Amino acid sequence: MMEPAELKSYRDAGKIASTVRKWSAKLVKPGAKLVDIADSIEKRITDDGGGLAFPVNVCVNDVTAHYAPKHGDDTVLTGQDVVSVDLGVHLDGYIADTAYTVDLAGEYGKLLEINEAALEAAISLVKPGLSVSEIGSKVQDTITSAGFKPIENLTGHEVKQYDLHAGLSVPNIKVPYDWKMEEGMVLAFEPFATDGAGRVIESKRAEIYSLTDPKPTRNREARKLLKTLHDRGELPFAARWYAGKVSPLRLNIILNQLAQEDILKSYPPLHEKAKGMVSQFEHTLIVTSDGCEVTTR
Repeated sequence: MMEPAELKSYRDAGKIASTVRKWSAKLVKPGAKLVDIADSIEKRITDDGGGLAFPVNVCVNDVTAHYAPKHGDDTVLTGQDVVSVDLGVHLDGYIADTAYTVDLAGEYGKLLEINEAALEAAISLVKPGLSVSEIGSKVQDTITSAGFKPIENLTGHEVKQYDLHAGLSVPNIKVPYDWKMEEGMVLAFEPFATDGAGRVIESKRAEIYSLTDPKPTRNREARKLLKTLHDRGELPFAARWYAGKVSPLRLNIILNQLAQEDILKSYPPLHEKAKGMVSQFEHTLIVTSDGCEVTTR
């Protein structure tokens, strides 16, 4: 069972995430820079008393996940874009993870509608003992019934203190394994829907990293950077957060070296394989004795 203090932290993080989620939608408009959207959301989270569970992702069109704008990113939204915003809040490491999509083009309402319906349908099933395969089946059936595809190689995930992607994965398609939900689990459900192929592929350059193995390194600048990460545990960070402290070129060299030494893990942006439009909706929930409590509504 979850301790009362843990439950309060999850709930309070969820309240901040919910508030910022609703507030931030007004930032997503033609002419807005991706970096300004991300910076504003991250500032609002910290102003509201939360910690950044991960860098704000602002994904446009076929870009599906892990796009955190780089320092000086001059990408600007247009009136033809579909934009997904994924944000995370933590309090003492207890995480709330939520996402939504905005159709600036005005042509993809059905895609967004069925994606959000799939999330709500999945949430309605939750109870202790439920197989995650049943969640995947519900998401897949809901999305395909409207002629779209779920992203089959992305999943939702369990969260634990300072651990964004903990043990259990929550698929968005029917799967052969039979992992069960348990009371007290905290899960992030995040179905993606697309008019493309239903799979993502990696691009090359990452902007998001996390600390995986804090072993010694000879590089003095790298050691300084690693010291700043110790209080984050394995929570991801953005290279942009260090842009004012190290030159961009030098920072890129340090991060690449630490990734090659398996001290850091990199998260390159993910793109829809057929360049289809992608929608994402996400909520965090706590499994209760008879259902669930959604913390990020």
